[in-house]
Amino acid sequence: MAAYASRLTTGRVLRFILKGSCWSKGVCCAVRGCSTLSLGHSSLSGPWAAHRHSGLVSHYESLVQSGSLRKDAQQRAALFQLEQLNGVMGAYTNIPISLPHPKDCILKSQFNNDSELENKGKSRRRGADRIVCSPEEIVSKEKGHDANDTEEESPKSPPPRGFYIHGDVGTGKTMLMDLFYSFVKNSRKKRVHFNAFMLDVHRRIHKLKRSLPNRRIGKMTMYDPIFPVAMEIAEETCLICFDEFQVVDIADAMILKQLFEGLFKCGVVVVATSNRPPEELYKNGLQRAAFVPFIGVLKEHCHAINLDTGIDYRTREMELAGRLYYISSEPDAENAVNTLFEELAYRQNDVTRPRVLNVQGREVTLSRTCGTIADCTFQELCERPLGAGDYIEIARQFDTVIIRHVPQLRLAMKDQARRLITLIDSFYNQKVRVVMLADAPLDRLFNQAPMTGEEARDRLMLDELGLTDEASERLTLFTAEEEIFSSQRTLSRLTEMQTEQYWIGGDRSQMYTITPLLSTTT
Repeated sequence: MAAYASRLTTGRVLRFILKGSCWSKGVCCAVRGCSTLSLGHSSLSGPWAAHRHSGLVSHYESLVQSGSLRKDAQQRAALFQLEQLNGVMGAYTNIPISLPHPKDCILKSQFNNDSELENKGKSRRRGADRIVCSPEEIVSKEKGHDANDTEEESPKSPPPRGFYIHGDVGTGKTMLMDLFYSFVKNSRKKRVHFNAFMLDVHRRIHKLKRSLPNRRIGKMTMYDPIFPVAMEIAEETCLICFDEFQVVDIADAMILKQLFEGLFKCGVVVVATSNRPPEELYKNGLQRAAFVPFIGVLKEHCHAINLDTGIDYRTREMELAGRLYYISSEPDAENAVNTLFEELAYRQNDVTRPRVLNVQGREVTLSRTCGTIADCTFQELCERPLGAGDYIEIARQFDTVIIRHVPQLRLAMKDQARRLITLIDSFYNQKVRVVMLADAPLDRLFNQAPMTGEEARDRLMLDELGLTDEASERLTLFTAEEEIFSSQRTLSRLTEMQTEQYWIGGDRSQMYTITPLLSTTT
């Protein structure tokens, strides 16, 4: 009987997967909507797409009247503010940027003399002219003139302030941002998940550093690539919409102030969503004192909107796409997942085989795949040192991922929990469909019992970092506070990922084409 029920469940899931081409694309999730997979898309599909003759708020009200959305006073008030920005962004541009081109700025202090600079430049630029900018010249050009000029140009009007929309999980933050994004009639706009954006920033920094002349022994190099990277991004876009603005990595935290100061100085407007208010970003993180000035920069250039409605719309009653979350102790659970994979694989133009993905020069091997289906274990995905870049690449290659043998995640497993949270964020953003075989029910997947077994490792880390015992009670590195906070978002998203609307919306072959991130460079 259990096996028979499993076959029925599998058949229902497959019907939902395969009927995407017949599904009315006017029906979308009432919270997230059909948000863009392609980070460079200028429009959304379904009811979130901008109507030519309606405003942002009136379109939202039509969605409420049609039953696609529930009436929410806080969402409507936030849209009034976003509509004002939309009215400005249609005609806004930050071009020309009155700053030297980022690739043309090399500090003279890196060279002994002008002849060395000239020879080095010729070998690097293959005959092209190259400008050398000192810090004084950069400041001078920033004002719109050369160092020898005495006449100043009239300054540009300041760019409009953006918005930072924060609130609890499932309150509609991303839906509002996507709705705003679809209405902005400006070709120089980008929508990107914050993790993907920071990966792109670090790639640009690495590439720019590699393009610099070799350092000389005993010579100090004064060049800082962060501001030129900000200029590079500003040349490509004047509006960036960030989904899930969160800071958990110290490498990101230490460069955000300089990076965003550069973006804002170059006229980039930012709209972002986050679960945390600005003041709580990177809360209790290592060296947070060095990060705090960024909060002031963010608040100076973005209005903060608190969207705490107290309702998680993802958990409201919605039709499920069959059985997608299995508990290991249930009879025939493993067989049901095996059957589902075999049926999905049968419809792929491929054979079941391992797949090796190349991620920034590293090889990530998945042991069992077939076409766009990946059958993975928790150990493969979350117990290896993988990060957002790896999960984004998996999401680009596969539209359905099975995750087996997921343990109940205790606080002592905060590294694995952090990877699972990042994985689900990446998959959700790319509409990847997930089947999970776990040891605990979904609502008990994260066990917040007291941490045990990690004291020796944490003591060693405290000693290596030169920190006091008080740090272990405060820093998120030791308390897993960030993982506990983010786990609520993960549970909310996993709940939505089991719905019929999510699964049909994830029919990538019918609705979306994956494109590169902000940059087309590698």
